[in-house]
Amino acid sequence: MKASVNKILAIAVILLLVINTILLIFIWKGKGKHEPKRQPGNGFEMMAKELSMSEQQKNEYKKLREDHFARVRPLFDSIRQYRASFFKMVKEPAITDDSLEVYSKRIAEKQAIIDKLTFEHFKKVRALFNEDQQKQFDEYMQKMMQRRRDSANRR
Repeated sequence: MKASVNKILAIAVILLLVINTILLIFIWKGKGKHEPKRQPGNGFEMMAKELSMSEQQKNEYKKLREDHFARVRPLFDSIRQYRASFFKMVKEPAITDDSLEVYSKRIAEKQAIIDKLTFEHFKKVRALFNEDQQKQFDEYMQKMMQRRRDSANRR
């Protein structure tokens, strides 16, 4: 009787090892297949194709995009500097809430400016399109925002 119990346990252990090995192989092979890999410039090309943008629209969009990034880049730099200073305070023994609040407000103010500039940018981009393209652009923007929410939730 003891030999049959040992035999059953040995078979169970071997089966579990085989199943675990198979699962690991599926996980390793399937890794990265669920999310398409983004490549630089992929977003613009995808949008241009989806909206059937003309060459003139593409050129105007590129100009708007360059102007937008020229305006927001210094703001992102400021936020980066404020955050660095903010988190350097971790090592200080006595920090007041007022000190933290000052940096928090600075960061929030800069982010609010970026958000407003980005909103204005998208309004200008939308104005480049005809009525049908605008409807497609609106849908495209909703998809893009959903992807951002989904990727932020996975973090």
